[in-house]
Amino acid sequence: MSAKAEPARAGQPGATTSSDPYLPAHGNGGYRVVHYDLDLNYRVGPGRLDGRARITAVAEHALSRFSLDFGDLRANKVTVGGKAVRHAQRGRKLHITPARPVPAGAEFTVEVRYVGTPKPISSHWGDIGWDYLDDGVIVASQPIGAPSWFPCNDHPSDKATYRIAVTVAAPYQVVVTGVLDSRRSSASTTTWEYRLSQPTPTYLVSVQIGRYVESSFAGVPMHSAVPAHLVSRFAHDFGRQPRMLVEFARMFGPYPFEQYGVVVVDAELDAPIEAQSLSIFGSNHVDGRRGSEHLVAHELAHQWFGNSLTVSQWRHIWLNEGFATYAEWLWSAVSGGESADAHARRAWRELAARPQDLRLADPGVRRMFDDRVYLRGAVALHALRLRLGDSAFFALVRVWTSANRHGTVSTAEFTTLAQRHTTWPLTELFSNWLYEPVLPAFPR
Repeated sequence: MSAKAEPARAGQPGATTSSDPYLPAHGNGGYRVVHYDLDLNYRVGPGRLDGRARITAVAEHALSRFSLDFGDLRANKVTVGGKAVRHAQRGRKLHITPARPVPAGAEFTVEVRYVGTPKPISSHWGDIGWDYLDDGVIVASQPIGAPSWFPCNDHPSDKATYRIAVTVAAPYQVVVTGVLDSRRSSASTTTWEYRLSQPTPTYLVSVQIGRYVESSFAGVPMHSAVPAHLVSRFAHDFGRQPRMLVEFARMFGPYPFEQYGVVVVDAELDAPIEAQSLSIFGSNHVDGRRGSEHLVAHELAHQWFGNSLTVSQWRHIWLNEGFATYAEWLWSAVSGGESADAHARRAWRELAARPQDLRLADPGVRRMFDDRVYLRGAVALHALRLRLGDSAFFALVRVWTSANRHGTVSTAEFTTLAQRHTTWPLTELFSNWLYEPVLPAFPR
């Protein structure tokens, strides 16, 4: 291990911080990642992970040093371009000094071999990242948990492709974001190899390990992994998911990935977990009465809003959660439940009874996941729909998802595009709903 290198300041080549004002300690400057290639060997009993991460990146500036976000695992060896280099770990950063500076614009490859017992990362929102079930693993990385299990540039704006291979004891199933390319078995272990071809931020990459019954949905690119004792209830509770996919594709545009997976873990979860092309639910979300179907809709909608379209900075998170919540109401309307307007009125009354101190487009880091971001975001979209009319509103949504497919987005980009879909001025509407803390009157 090398001597300590002095960190660069944000915005400089090799900076150890990002330009995101909410979570500047996550993300690094000077390069962008193109591809992650991960080989993981995990033993469920002792919880030991042996990993190899091969990271292909492009230097945005000449780099005499750079850093990766990395949690409490231990890096044994680091190479750049195949040559061993000096490295140091501190403050959940892996600092790397290549033998020669990487030229600006050059593609380079970093390989990190590491080992240890993964631990979730403590945060304002609890422990996040690689965590443990009674008999398996659950990974929930939003917003800062990815470094708990692999070295990365942990910021939503840096999207890359992935190959992930996970080797575990033969009785266990492994579900990873992406498409299963191969499954190879030996006497006692199985290696599951997945490919994620669409650009993906680190927080939306997930690994689930457990004893599951795997199945698929007829006629649609959907699959599931569910504990055996929940299979019957799951079939009922998620039985309308194929129709949900069809309806959302009609409203939002084509589904943006090759397939969609659902994992139900044999444990209760406070809320489902979002990952790219994959959602994870708890056993408490499967009651045999479709009691959590609104959450099924919410997580599926995130595949458009949050996954294909990823916020460029965390302050714009209402674009993820507002759209996903509004999708719950849209599904209710088309599936025989209450109208979106009825849901919006109920949500407005709930918001009116809450403190009036949240700016939707900039809620603050500690309130990124405040219920009011979800509800007010959805009501704001309903207000926009009423102003534009259904035809223009859904045309806007489809252009929004197609123009930014697999890219990053911001509030200003959305409001600018919305204005192009009407001759009515929208400045006051957006100012009141997105930037003023006081809740506007319910829209007419």
